[in-house]
Amino acid sequence: MKNNNYSKEHARYLRGRRRNTALVWACRIGLLMLLLGLWELITFCGWVDPFIMSSPSRIAKTIASLYADGSLFYHIGVTLWETLAGFAIAVALGFFVALLLWWSETLRKVLEPYIVVINALPKIALGPLIIIWFGTGSKAIVFMTVLVGVIVSILHMLSAFIATDPNKILLLKSMGASKPQVLLKLVLPSAYPAVISMLKVNVGMAWIGSIMGEYIVSRAGLGYLIVYGGQVFKLDLVMSATFILCLLAAGMYALVVLLEKILIKDTQH
Repeated sequence: MKNNNYSKEHARYLRGRRRNTALVWACRIGLLMLLLGLWELITFCGWVDPFIMSSPSRIAKTIASLYADGSLFYHIGVTLWETLAGFAIAVALGFFVALLLWWSETLRKVLEPYIVVINALPKIALGPLIIIWFGTGSKAIVFMTVLVGVIVSILHMLSAFIATDPNKILLLKSMGASKPQVLLKLVLPSAYPAVISMLKVNVGMAWIGSIMGEYIVSRAGLGYLIVYGGQVFKLDLVMSATFILCLLAAGMYALVVLLEKILIKDTQH
């Protein structure tokens, strides 16, 4: 559809952008198809043992069998719920703690070394304690997901809050703005790109945390399928669960990107 509000040059620029976007997507899909085709070819020709590497066709058959016995969406649902719950808690808690640390410089100086130490701590080492604290159910896995993502959220948001232009803060204070007003009118709006960046990073951290938790203690979920498949040498099951994880992580990341585009449109209007 033509828009009379656009000049010819701007319309030409938009068409170029759309063509470029279409080309990028075509290249992405083409590259994926090429890799899958090569993978199928080298296993079909026997250059690599399909028992070890599996293949796209074997993965498709395994996923179809999981769907047929009714366990596919059950395991996906378990892992998806644990990941989304841990993601939401980690983001909210991280944002709140970062806000407190920005509000009180003294508190920030006191807690900053502890945050750095906790961030460096291998979370998997806390596995036995997490089992004792939360048992062997989904609570332990959600806690592990929160533990992996919350420090990342705190550090991202705190860095963004601190990086706010001090001259602008001084200007608002000189005009009589209170600290809550500075926060609402300047600090939070200027931290918007960091919020989106933090969400994108936490998508990966949430999946790492949930699968790590399912490795330690789980009775269901995609992580459970990976562990079980490795134990009984059903590597097709391992690769199938990993493939589904990639699709879910990509979908979750795409939702964050969509949220970013919606917020950008809102801010422009």
